Amino acid sequence: MADPQGFLNNRERITQTRRPVPVRIMDWKEIYEAQEKGVLKSQAGRCMDCGVPFCHQGCPLGNLIPEWNDLTWRDKGQEAIERLHSTNNFPEFTGRLCPAPCEAACVLGINQPAVTIKQVEVSIIDEAFNQDWVHPLPPARLTGKTVAVVGSGPAGLAAAQQLTRTGHTVAVYERDEKIGGLLRYGIPDFKLEKESVDRRVEQMAAEGTRFRTGVEVGKDMGWEDLRRRYDAVVVCTGSTVPRDLPIPGRALKGVHFAMEYLVQANRSVSGENSVGTGESLGGEAVQIHTRGKHVVILGGGDTGADCLGTAHRQQAASVTTLAIGAQPGAARSVAQPWPTSPNLFEVASAHEEGGVRSYLASTVEFVGENGVLTGLKIAETEYLHGRRVPKVGTERVIAADLVFLALGFTGPESAQLTHQLPVTLDSRANINRDSHYMTEREGVFAAGDAGRGQSLIVWAIAEGRACAAAVDRFLMGETFLPAPVSPSDSAIRL
Repeated sequence: MADPQGFLNNRERITQTRRPVPVRIMDWKEIYEAQEKGVLKSQAGRCMDCGVPFCHQGCPLGNLIPEWNDLTWRDKGQEAIERLHSTNNFPEFTGRLCPAPCEAACVLGINQPAVTIKQVEVSIIDEAFNQDWVHPLPPARLTGKTVAVVGSGPAGLAAAQQLTRTGHTVAVYERDEKIGGLLRYGIPDFKLEKESVDRRVEQMAAEGTRFRTGVEVGKDMGWEDLRRRYDAVVVCTGSTVPRDLPIPGRALKGVHFAMEYLVQANRSVSGENSVGTGESLGGEAVQIHTRGKHVVILGGGDTGADCLGTAHRQQAASVTTLAIGAQPGAARSVAQPWPTSPNLFEVASAHEEGGVRSYLASTVEFVGENGVLTGLKIAETEYLHGRRVPKVGTERVIAADLVFLALGFTGPESAQLTHQLPVTLDSRANINRDSHYMTEREGVFAAGDAGRGQSLIVWAIAEGRACAAAVDRFLMGETFLPAPVSPSDSAIRL
C-alpha cells in the first residue's frame, strides 16, 4: 500500500493544470502543464490498495494500478515504468487519450473522488522518457516466422511490438506517408504531440519491426498476395467509415465529415501536404479552414471536441456543437452505479476555450444558396415510440458556413478485403473473427476497431496484445505472450 492514511488525509482530487486558454489557443502544443512532484505523490498516495482492485477490471489491459501508484508514492520511477510497461505497450497514449474507465471503477470513487490514475500513468512514462529509461527490447532469437500487420494505429502497433519481441519478423503496412494511423492523423497535437508517436516508432524500428508506408493493401498489393508472402496477417485497419446524415442539402459545399477536416489540419500542423480532400474552387482543391467562419459540429463526443479545439486555433468566427440527445448529468445516475462507466457531462479542454453547446437539437436540413451551405434548419428533439425525432413546430435556421459530421463510425473499409479473401462481416459491419481473433481465412487475424467496432484506445492496445498471443500460438503451437481480452469481452455494463 502507498500511504496508509493517504485517502483519509488527502480527500481532494488534484489533476494537472491546463495552460491558460488565451495562451494555448495560439499554438498546437499539448494543453497540460507538468504536475508538481509533491502533488503527484500525494495523489498516488490516495490509492487504497483495496482487497479487490476494481480498477483492474475497469481497465481492459489489466494495468497493475495499485502497484505503480505505490511505487510513484515511494519515488521509485524505474520500477514504476517496469510495472506499467508489463501490461501496456504505450502508456503515453492511454495516459493522454483514454477516458479512464479505471477511474470509474476505482473503489475510492464509491464515496470520494477517484484516484487520478490516468495522471499518474502519464507522469510515469513521461519521466521514463525524460530519464532515458525506455530502451529497445529486441528478441534474443528469431523464429523464422513472418507476420504482416496492416494498419499502424494503436492495435496494429501493439500487435507488431509484441510479435517482434517474441522473435517473429514483422512488417507493418500503412497506406499513409507516416506511421501512427489515428494517433498521428486523427488526434490533434494539443492532445497528443506527435513526438510521442515518433519515439515509439523509433523504439520499435530498433527492436526489428519493419515499416512499409505509402502501401494500401487491397490496391497496391492484393490481400491474398500478402497472405501468401507471410506466415500470418493481422488486420488492424480501424473503424474508419464515418456515419453520414442523409438529409436534404447533404451535397452542399461546406458539409464535411469530421475526420476529413481533422486529418487535413493535422497534416498542416506537421508541415505535410494537406491539400487534396477539401472543397473545389475553380477546379483546384483547397484545404478546409475555419478562419472567420461560422462552424457547426454535429455530435458531442471526443471527435466533435477535437473539431472544436481545432476550429478555435484556426480562429473561427463562432463554433456551435449540436447533440441530438439530452445533456448528461453531472453525477452518476442510479441506473449507472459503481463500478460501471457512467455517462457524465464533461468539459473537455476544447469546451473551456469557447463555443456553444446545445442538446436536444435535431438537424432537419442543410440550407444553402447556389450549391453552397449557408445554414442549418434544426428543431428540438422529442422522444416518440422510443425514437428521437424533430418536434414539429420548433424548426429554426441557424447560420453556418461549415458543418462537421462527428457522428461516429460504422465499421472498417472492408470492400477490398471481403472481395479478395473469404472474410465476412458481422451484423455491425465489423470483420468476423473466432475466439482466437482469426477470420475465416486461415492465418488472417483481425484486431482493434476493425473487429470490435469503434471503441477506446485502451481496448485497441489490449486487443493488439491479445491478438499477438493468438498469432504466436498459431505459428509456434504455444505462446507465453499475455492475452488481456478476448474478442467477445466488453466493458462493465448493466
